[in-house]
Amino acid sequence: MKARTAKYIFVTGGVVSSLGKGIASASLAAILESRGLKVTLLKLDPYLNVDPGTMS
Repeated sequence: MKARTAKYIFVTGGVVSSLGKGIASASLAAILESRGLKVTLLKLDPYLNVDPGTMS
């Protein structure tokens, strides 16, 4: 059995919300899964103890 190596795709965006990053990520995951790949989505919100809406 051939071992699979992990591949990573990062979807990034600026400080503007509602750009469709989640929809794009979910759509890409669905396409990859339909091709037989195992996909795991992970959302990272790097704002620690800060409200991102008040940052400028």
